[in-house]
Amino acid sequence: MKIIATNRKARHDYHIIDTIEAGMVLHGSEVKSLREGKASIKEAYVRIVRNELFIIGMHIGEYSHAGYTTHTPVHDRKLLVHRKEILKLARAMDEKGMTLIPLRLYFNKNHVKLEVAIAKGKKRWDKRQDITRKDIKRDTDREMKKMKTFV
Repeated sequence: MKIIATNRKARHDYHIIDTIEAGMVLHGSEVKSLREGKASIKEAYVRIVRNELFIIGMHIGEYSHAGYTTHTPVHDRKLLVHRKEILKLARAMDEKGMTLIPLRLYFNKNHVKLEVAIAKGKKRWDKRQDITRKDIKRDTDREMKKMKTFV
């Protein structure tokens, strides 16, 4: 599995509840551009439109060796997911505060896959709490490492 792009801010801004793997409908130059690593899912989000899943706002740069036909960098792309999974996502979206966000984009056996998460937005105090928890863990790990070197 080769990771193309990750949404690093997603785990900071959201509580991840569940994830699913989705395929994507892409054109040839888009796949070649993804192989070059020219993709960003930072500003992207996922929507359900007429019982179909779409990623909106994902940027795939133009392929460097493209001819006269090329793709537009930002447009809505259809995600390939089983109908049962779409219904599951739709039920989850009915709850207040739930959203669908892309976590990472990767190649899996020459197929482009997108990991989509059902998430709930964090409040400001949740973010602060997570940061303090990480700081405490880092300090304790550092102290434990010091103790191991003295023993």
